[in-house]
Amino acid sequence: MGGGGPAGDGDDEAGADEEAVGDAEYVFKVRFRLDPSVTGLRASPEEFETTLYRRADPPGSDGWLFFRDNLWRGELNDRVYFRELTEEALGVSVRSVDFRELRTDEAYLDALETEIAANLDLFNADGVSEVRSKYLGSSIHVRPRDDGGDTT
Repeated sequence: MGGGGPAGDGDDEAGADEEAVGDAEYVFKVRFRLDPSVTGLRASPEEFETTLYRRADPPGSDGWLFFRDNLWRGELNDRVYFRELTEEALGVSVRSVDFRELRTDEAYLDALETEIAANLDLFNADGVSEVRSKYLGSSIHVRPRDDGGDTT
């Protein structure tokens, strides 16, 4: 499914560089339907809602421009296409997909803003805040980094 869709690029390896830039993921609300193909079967309820998470690629790597290619002002820029990609990825009949937020820690956000600043020509923008507003709107949720360490 490539880096443009919800499934990402299929590369799940977490290297040292990824750790250095922090952690982030795109969050989507997905409404889907079960449509049994066997005669006489039905599902109740037939529609469900779930949350889908897509790992955000490290800034500067393949796939890091996911937000530019898929979002506009904090919304999906092509809902039909993204719904079709999500159907492929999940293997169910998807009714709707809505972008909710970029959930990130400070380290990833700092790295993202640094990469954006170094590549403003890719965004037709004069500054990082303009890029954030154009593509992500106010849909950035910064959270503490989960280091997995012992709290005792």
